[in-house]
Amino acid sequence: MANEIRSDWWGKASAGAILGFGLALSLVGLYAYLGPGGIDAPGGRYSLMRYLEALVWIAVFSFCFLFRSGRAAWVWLGAANLIAFVALFACRFHFFA
Repeated sequence: MANEIRSDWWGKASAGAILGFGLALSLVGLYAYLGPGGIDAPGGRYSLMRYLEALVWIAVFSFCFLFRSGRAAWVWLGAANLIAFVALFACRFHFFA
């Protein structure tokens, strides 16, 4: 019994891997636009953004197992992705156009 994987963990893990990656991309993009110096800050922040993206993705992936079900993980992370990408595109095309 201890070696079996619970059936809802597949849904949680796939939500964390797929939607967590999108959420990490959008949140790091928001930080790039709204962070100190903006998107065109001098002095190579690109490596910082790569490391920050990996840390955010790992954090989202690890916290996705706290949801009650795989469906709840997909719904909540999907809504968070939608909000984060809307904010990212608003920053990109409206505020910094």
